[in-house]
Parts: sequence; structure tokens; C-alpha cells
Amino acid sequence: MRVLIVGAGIGGLATALMLHRRGIRATIVEQASEVREVGVGINTLPHAIRELAELDLLPALDRVAIRTKELAYYNRQGQEVWREPRGIEAGHPVPQFSIHRGRLQAVLYDAVRERLGPDAVRTGLALSGFLQDEGGVTAHFTDSLKGDAGRTIRADVLVACDGIHSVVRKKFFPDEGPPRWDGVLMWRGATEWGPWGDGRTMAIGGGMGAKCVLYPIAEAGNGRQLMNWVVFVKMADGKVSPPPKESWSRPAHRSQVLPYARRFALPDFDLAALVEATPQIFEYPMCDRDPLPRWTHGRVTLLGDAAHPMYPVGSNGASQAILDARALGDALARSEHPMQALHAYEAERRPKTAEIVMLNRKGGPERVIDEVEKRAPAGFSRIEDVLSHAERQAIVGGYAGKAGFAVAGNVSPLRVAV
Repeated sequence: MRVLIVGAGIGGLATALMLHRRGIRATIVEQASEVREVGVGINTLPHAIRELAELDLLPALDRVAIRTKELAYYNRQGQEVWREPRGIEAGHPVPQFSIHRGRLQAVLYDAVRERLGPDAVRTGLALSGFLQDEGGVTAHFTDSLKGDAGRTIRADVLVACDGIHSVVRKKFFPDEGPPRWDGVLMWRGATEWGPWGDGRTMAIGGGMGAKCVLYPIAEAGNGRQLMNWVVFVKMADGKVSPPPKESWSRPAHRSQVLPYARRFALPDFDLAALVEATPQIFEYPMCDRDPLPRWTHGRVTLLGDAAHPMYPVGSNGASQAILDARALGDALARSEHPMQALHAYEAERRPKTAEIVMLNRKGGPERVIDEVEKRAPAGFSRIEDVLSHAERQAIVGGYAGKAGFAVAGNVSPLRVAV
């Protein structure tokens, strides 16, 4: 069996590795002229890391990432709302990793080139169209720099891992329109900084209209860490305002974000100072798309953000793409016919990811600080007087259960704010 993967992002690279482990040949075609590190920090959850561990990638990840130990939620005043263990400390057999998105992609890319060969990823080719017949898929590509005719590739299956603006998705759903924007802009950045707390804790603070996220993504040496931050602010009514251009590398000036960064308080940390020291800041609109009625069309299917782009809450985007890759690899390995495999993959993954897309629209686990702000916008003396432990656990733990990374019998936080 030959599988053609369109897109060399995290989903596409993970899919190639999963297929290779199962003895299935895969070729990745990427529109960009090179695979390079873009973006800033992301979190990869234990249910996804478990799949990467089975691909023997834990040592490589440990060299470039931080094993997240705790996650703490705060209101805008810096009062603790909830704290819980993460990864191995929560009882998982593998860690949760906080990592630079580009470095995770590089780990996967290096593994693909080493295991599948240096020609397994072909860059500078943009998909222009494809045709299916009883025996397979014929895909046509153009040179993405010159616009000249590129090449034609024949395969048994085509897997679209080409992101939220997927060319393949648009061919099957031409009237879908642009991504759905909720009016929230995100500013992101990362810079070397002194460790905060134990150097392995992730913080999310704020409330309904604005939030901040803070966590380390790598050891920088000399007692410093590469510290990642994000500021989310509701800037418009997404129903009437078109979203700004989505790009991981869209630059922004710190003067745009500093007034918002000064709104947040985190214990023993100056978020505004971190933002001011960040040499390069990026702006990105928070967008997703409605769940689709189907992903698979004959011998062609969607995966990752091409199938289910979701708001970046709950640390689930990259993790769900990795889970897609595992499910697709298993389905292709055990099915008698490729089309049967693609339908089995979709039947397993589409309902689960659709539910997460809708949960993320409601705020995901971060809804716990929204609820606290609704009830106590000026802060509180005791969190239990605002939102009980059971209510907070239902929000945060309920999301973990539905997203697939809860640990049975271990749902209590390390320390409960009272």
C-alpha cells in the first residue's frame, strides 16, 4: 500500500511515522520550500505522548521540551482557583510535554527522514488537484515558488494534513467559507527568563474577556528557561467582523499587547516585564471550523486541522492530530481494503473530535475561571464560597474525561485553593 500525505505539519509527520511502523509506505508532499520551525509553545498531552513514546521518540522530546508537572488556574487578581498535577505526576505512564511547536515538528521531521529516507518529504509542491479511480488516487502538484507544473504522484490513499485552510477540504466542501472567528485575538511570544516556581508549572489566568497563559518550553542554560506566554483578548464580535489573516508568523508590536498584559496578576511573576523583554511577538486570531458531516470521500480523507480545527484551549490541537495518526495507521494496517480503512478511521475519530471542538467553544477546562469571574469579579476570600470543589472538578475533570486524557481514580488536585 502507498499513502500520499499532503502537509508536513505535526499531523502529517506523525501519520508517516505511524504508517512506517506498520509497514506501510508513505510519502509527504509539503507546499513550503522547506520544513522549518515556526510558531511558539504548545502542550502535548499524555494520551498523545503515549503514541509518540511507542515510536521511540521520548528521548528526543526530553532533549528539547519540559515535562509539565502542574497546571494552576488563577483569576485576574492572581488568586488561585484550581491546581492539579499533570503528566506522570497525575498518574499517567508518560509525561505531558510543554514544547516549542517548531521543535516538536523538528523531532518528527528528523525521525521521518531517518526512518523513511531523505526523499520521504518533498517540499515546494502545492496540490493543484487529484483524481480517483478504482485502483487509487492520482495527485497533481505545481511548483509553489515558480508556479510551473511540478509532478504527478500516484497512491492508494491520499491523506490531507494541510491545515485549517485545507485545499482538499475545500474541494469537497467548496461553500464552507472562511474559518469561524470568535472575535478573540491571541498574542504569543517566548524568551529566555528566570524559572517561575518549580520551573515545570503551567499557569492560566484571567476570565471571560481576557486570559493569559504562561509556561516554560525548554531549558535555556545558565539557570534560565525559554518561557512561553500567550495573551487572549476579546476584540470584536466574530459574527459580524471578519478574522485577521491567520499565520503563525504574523508579527505584532509589543505596544499592542502590553496594556492587556498589565491587567493580569500571577503570583511572584511580572507578566508585563516578560512581554516587554520578548524580542519577537506574533498575533493570531482564535479560529475554528464547524464539525463536518464526513471526512472521507472514496480514497481521500482528512486529518488534524484539515479535519477538525479547534480553539487552542485545553492543549488539544496537536494532541488530537497525533491521535488521528495512530487511528489511521491502525485502520490501514488491519483492513482488507483502503476505503474500508478510511471509513473505520473516520468512524472512530470524527465523533470524538467534533465533541472537543464544541467543548472548546464553550471554554474547555478554562471555563473554570470564567465561572469564578462571573460570580466574583472583584476576587474572593475563599474560593469555596464562590465555586465549590465539586463544581470546579466537574468543569476541569469533565473536560479531561471527554478529551481522553483523564486518569481513572486520580482526579484530585495536588492542592485545593480554599
